[in-house]
Amino acid sequence: MSKSHWRRAHTSDLHAIGAIAARLHPDLPERPEVFAEKMRLYPDGCRVLIADGEIAGYGLSHPWKQHRIPPLDGFLERLPGDADCLYVHDVAILPDARGGVGRAYVATIEQLARAAGIATLALVSVYATRPLWERLGFRPVPADAELLAKLNSYGAGATYMLRGLDAA
Repeated sequence: MSKSHWRRAHTSDLHAIGAIAARLHPDLPERPEVFAEKMRLYPDGCRVLIADGEIAGYGLSHPWKQHRIPPLDGFLERLPGDADCLYVHDVAILPDARGGVGRAYVATIEQLARAAGIATLALVSVYATRPLWERLGFRPVPADAELLAKLNSYGAGATYMLRGLDAA
């Protein structure tokens, strides 16, 4: 496989993003319009992975508030003016393209967060990916009843995680 790289996602990438999402997240469907809104609201955080000239993955992130999980397949409408985290909505990479590329995406959004004066990254780990995110410096957050209720829509084992940008 040739060297892969991340680039900013374009509206023309939505079909490929949707196809990858449907393949890797069959139990967590989201409409293309939801992806399109994230790209419109925060284009810098929305990237596609190019491998062998094809889209082999995507990463979607945006400024948000800690402990307030955005609804799955729901519209954000607007980004908070007082964001205190960069929320990683989804990173999905086809199996043949995996191997360090997730770390490169996280490094990219870490730079975006720092440039915006945001000191924390946040995400919901799904499908038993918690060990992967822990290797990238994220730590699970103990969930209260309100957070647990929001996590339920993300499936069994979903874990809310944070990473301070001083972390390794």
